[in-house]
Amino acid sequence: MVKKKIGILALQGGVIEHLKALEKCKVKTICITKKEELYNLQGLIIPGGESTTISKLMQSHNLWESILDLAEENISIWGTCAGLILLSKKIKEKNNPSTLGLMDIEVARNAFGRQRESFESDLSIKVLGEKTFPGVFIRAPYILTSGSSVEILASFENKIVAVRQGRFLGSAFHPELTKDLRFHKYFLKIVSGEI
Repeated sequence: MVKKKIGILALQGGVIEHLKALEKCKVKTICITKKEELYNLQGLIIPGGESTTISKLMQSHNLWESILDLAEENISIWGTCAGLILLSKKIKEKNNPSTLGLMDIEVARNAFGRQRESFESDLSIKVLGEKTFPGVFIRAPYILTSGSSVEILASFENKIVAVRQGRFLGSAFHPELTKDLRFHKYFLKIVSGEI
């Protein structure tokens, strides 16, 4: 059990699902909607949802600079789907949301297709063990390029779908929509400095 506090950015998207997963991991969790709630966190999750909407809400709620400050204070941050997009340095398409630029990656939005093309696939993620992980892809992005400091954790059909760069973690899929807690536990190990 990690005796630390994890925040979930709760402006839009899959907040409840992450909350339930962390509760099963027996971790103290707080839903973040204002910057005052960011204090005393050891980790932050930016959930899936709509990246443009989340980006605009982060700015209108005065959270943008505070999250960048957290990143400089050695806080671990994990972005799932839209959260991954917001962590990236570059987005392929034009007219895209502002990003935090914390991970040295370029992403393509909705790269696997629209809502009706959503799918599930078993993924080989060696840092989680030999057993495959259930990847749930919903209007998912994927990673086009990654810098030398970025560790590729998982690919699907030769497309990068999970990465780690030091304290930052990104997944194009939604571990919170499965019963498998291994990805959340992996993030908690990053938070604790175990890995």
